[in-house]
This record gives sequence, C-alpha cells and structure tokens, in this order.
Amino acid sequence: MAEFMSLKAAIAAHLRDGDVAAFEGFTHLIPHAAAHEAIRQGRKDLTLVRMTPDLIYDQMIGMACAARLTFSWGGNPGVGSLHRLRDAVEKEWPQPLQLMEHSHAEMAVAYTAGASGLPCGLMRRHADTDLARVSGDRVKPVECPFTGDSLLAIAAINPDVTILHAQQVDAAGNVLIRGIVGAVREAAMAAPCLIVTVEEQVERLEADMNAIVLPGFLVTAVAVVPGGAYPSYAQDYYARDNSFYTAWDEISRDRKTFLIWMENHVLGLRDHAEFLRALKVSPS
Repeated sequence: MAEFMSLKAAIAAHLRDGDVAAFEGFTHLIPHAAAHEAIRQGRKDLTLVRMTPDLIYDQMIGMACAARLTFSWGGNPGVGSLHRLRDAVEKEWPQPLQLMEHSHAEMAVAYTAGASGLPCGLMRRHADTDLARVSGDRVKPVECPFTGDSLLAIAAINPDVTILHAQQVDAAGNVLIRGIVGAVREAAMAAPCLIVTVEEQVERLEADMNAIVLPGFLVTAVAVVPGGAYPSYAQDYYARDNSFYTAWDEISRDRKTFLIWMENHVLGLRDHAEFLRALKVSPS
C-alpha cells in the first residue's frame, strides 16, 4: 500500500545517488516540485530518463545531478534550446553528460517492454538514421522469425524509481491522472519504486473517460503537494505559466545567472510552497 509522507521524506527514502530515475510527464503534470527536492538533497550521478526533457532536467543537469540522459526530444517547449543541457554536452559544464537518444516510438516501446516484464520490445525497422550512432547497444536490428520482416528490438527501460505528478489520491493510495498521459502509466509500471506528488487527497476518485487510475499497490510513496507541477499545468487545476518558460531562456543562458537563480529559488527555500510564494504564484 502507498505510504503517505512528505515529499522531502519520500525523496530521501527512495531516490539514491546513481539511480536510474524517470521524472515523467507529457506537456502537463511535470513533477517540478519533486525535481527541486532532488536538487536540494544534492542527488548525484543520476541517469535521467524522460521522453521530453524540458526545464526540470535543464535545472537538474545544470546542478550536476545527472551523469547520463536517456530521451527522445529535449527543449524549452515553444521557446528554444535548453542551455544547461547544451552546456553540459558541448562544454562538459558542470560535468560531462552522456546521451542515449531514441525516437519517441522507441521510447514508448522501451517503456512498454519494461512495464510488461520483457527484456525488449519490437517495432518495424524503417529507414536507417543517425540515431543508431547514439542509441548504443540498446537498439538492434532483428529478423521476424515468422515473416522475415526487418524489425528493431529496443531494450526495455526499467527505472530504479519513477516520479510523477497527478491530480488526486484517495485514502487507499490510488492515484488519478486526467488529461494527456504520454508514457506515465508505462513508466510507473516499469519501475520497482513509484513516487507520486498530487494536487489533493479526496474521499473518492471520479475517473472519467480516458483517465488513468494507478492502484495503491503500485505506489511506493505519495505526497500532497499543491501546485507541484508548476510552471507546467495540471488539467482542471491551473494553466501553464508561459511567461516562466520564456523567462527561463534568459535565466539559463549564463552560468552565473543560472546558479544565482537556483540558489534563490530552490536551494535557499525549504519546499515547493516557499518556491511558489517566492514567485508570487498561487495555482488554482
């Protein structure tokens, strides 16, 4: 059964240096609060996994939390590059970053294989691309034993810990996710440890069409963190703060400006509630 605890306690208990960690979320419900707590606790040597790394991974990479990144697209959505990610790749600052790059389809297949308890997943092999040079030995061409068709075998992704943000949790630890889900369900089921932050605890979950309920037995730890996805959005709770994403482009360009911002808005604050107050934000 899911254990209810503070986010600080959940990260301290379940995220360790050197872990393979998937902070998943697609467009919305991005676990910013959890990522900030990992930064405050000084996690190091992580292998970060995510289909679409954006601001939280830019911050974690810039604060030397990550040694490796497995992903399929990275950027500041609607704005441009992730400057801390680029600096790590191009200039090895604050440390070298090893990349394992996939297509979106390959990431989806890898997560699904991990969630299914399989060593790999299969997809059709289309035209060869340069991705073969950056995906290492995790993608291999195979021949279908039934048809002779050319296929790709994608090694399963099994994070040590998956971390998500969601809308609601009930007393039994069942977690409700509404809206765009991306690969969060597969990422949750692929990991032996699942930490979830939620907007609120409710008496009863109302799962409408296309919603996902992660059963409590799948959840290791849950923390109630209102606004925990900010500046991304949480469907039915608050909108995306587009101005934050635009501002981040300038904040993150310069190393010194970045470090000052992180000290003032993450390291120097106790929790996500203080972060929101510092920015004069009240998601609702």
